[in-house]
Amino acid sequence: MSSEAIHRTGSEQLRDEFGQLRPALVAHCYRMTGSYQDAEDVVQETYLKAVRGVDAFEGRSSLKTWLYRIATNTCLTELNHRSRRVLPAGLGAPSDDPATRIFADDSVAWLGPLPDAVLGDPGEVVVRRESVRLALVAALQHLPARQRAAFLLREVLSWSATEIAATLGISVPAVKSLLQRARGRLDELDLDGRAPETPAPAEERALLDRYIAAFEAEDTTAIRAVIQDDFSIEAVPHPVWFKGVAVCLPFLQRTFSARGGGARFRPTRANGQPAAGSYRADDSGVWRAESLWVFTVTGGRFSGAIKFHDPELVTAAGLPARLP
Repeated sequence: MSSEAIHRTGSEQLRDEFGQLRPALVAHCYRMTGSYQDAEDVVQETYLKAVRGVDAFEGRSSLKTWLYRIATNTCLTELNHRSRRVLPAGLGAPSDDPATRIFADDSVAWLGPLPDAVLGDPGEVVVRRESVRLALVAALQHLPARQRAAFLLREVLSWSATEIAATLGISVPAVKSLLQRARGRLDELDLDGRAPETPAPAEERALLDRYIAAFEAEDTTAIRAVIQDDFSIEAVPHPVWFKGVAVCLPFLQRTFSARGGGARFRPTRANGQPAAGSYRADDSGVWRAESLWVFTVTGGRFSGAIKFHDPELVTAAGLPARLP
């Protein structure tokens, strides 16, 4: 076989493997970076690097492992120049005044959501659901980048310490040290105490439909019936956030009164959690995508809602850019 034919065969195998693996790579890079958009960029860069290096691929590992190594190290390079991504709750205590002035702060490196629609096959989405939940991804941001990489490669991808060491270019004892420190830090953050529930699909959808109907009707009494006492509201890119029905419900009522024109919602999923795209009417009366909301369920009710003001996230979640 000619060298040209060998190159073509390798390129075809790479293209096929990458095509199948792409959703999983996006999920991995999202867990690393905390941003769906950054994850997409890293995965594209991973493919370009792989294409350029496919001739040097010696087959000592599978193409899958090789692609994950490239993606992980590309993430590490990107994270050298990025601040830790946060949600509003990661910046400080909630406001106890529903009349607090709300303002955007684009200087903050905000954590973003990951629409389930980008994860591909529904069966794969179920497998990845726990590993991309917002609370976990936010907690991972507290880890130094190499600890984060070691933890994800071990706990999510089930790689051996030897494989991780080869990827990160360190010794096996160094990998074990990274893992020990990462697990210790995550234990301090008490993730288990904040883990969202995953109700049966029909129950979850019914709860979401009730919240949507109540919000569209601007009915805070109906909203109260589907949220917990310690319900919290966050809205990226606004650093101010609220917690507890005594503050959240007056804030929502104030929002309803000030906004005018109402809102429309369409259900979806993000981060393995119930979500909804919200729409606002423009001056011509066209309902255009505005934000993606992600909800947390505990005890059969919503315990939190985070609004991400970015129309592109709505369409990434498989929803239309505007409503009929």
